[in-house]
Amino acid sequence: EDSGDVQPGLGEEVVQDGDVLVLRISDAGKGGALDDASLKSATTALREIARGEREVGAILLLGAGRNFCAGGNVPGFAAAPDRAEHVRELADRLHAVVRQLDEIPVPIVAAVAGWAAGAGASLVLAADFSVGGPGTRLLAAYPGIGLSPDGGMSWRLPRAIGQGAARAFIVGNEPMDGARAYQLGLLTTFVEGDVREAARELAVRLAVGPRESHTAAKALLRASESATLAEQLDAERDSIARLAVSPDGVEGVDAFVEKRRPSFGR
Repeated sequence: EDSGDVQPGLGEEVVQDGDVLVLRISDAGKGGALDDASLKSATTALREIARGEREVGAILLLGAGRNFCAGGNVPGFAAAPDRAEHVRELADRLHAVVRQLDEIPVPIVAAVAGWAAGAGASLVLAADFSVGGPGTRLLAAYPGIGLSPDGGMSWRLPRAIGQGAARAFIVGNEPMDGARAYQLGLLTTFVEGDVREAARELAVRLAVGPRESHTAAKALLRASESATLAEQLDAERDSIARLAVSPDGVEGVDAFVEKRRPSFGR
């Protein structure tokens, strides 16, 4: 299992590492709690991607310390003069990032080292790929402080593992270890070694892949949530035909026929 040390160069909330955008989502100095400054920085960086002002091939969500993210800063909740307004504003900031991640065209990888609790677990669900290991622990956490889920947990979790299992996880509020989370599909990758390094390697590999293919696949999957089968079949037909004459589509097919490794993004 990894050491839990902060990775070199990740003192800032947003780091561009080649084709990978690294977003630090928690504050090691606050027990691994969700970091408000990081949410603001993530919103700005993701907006730049949406506007075409920042080019990336993948996004890596990373915790700054031993844990991925231990949830909201509960002492901050308690200290707020108006707790309802404070929590509402924090939820709005978190949800702005969740909405952006849902719409982002490139693959998103979460390095789920240590604990992912509350909003941290919600961000795991927001990723396309989630890498964990024996030391990974997922926890709903909200009932423990008398609150209800945010970050999209109540929407994504039932779709991932079913209503019954989602209710048991959230209401029961029992930790789930990495092996069980992988078995249920909450983690897409389980590694015995360094979770952060495995997640980084995956993000780097995805970043040099066929970006239009990734974008189209994510768009189709998002549309499938509300489309009929007939509508989805039409959308798939139109998408694959369009990609067949795209640079990466031409390169991919030609490389297959010529029995060589494709060079995407040329």
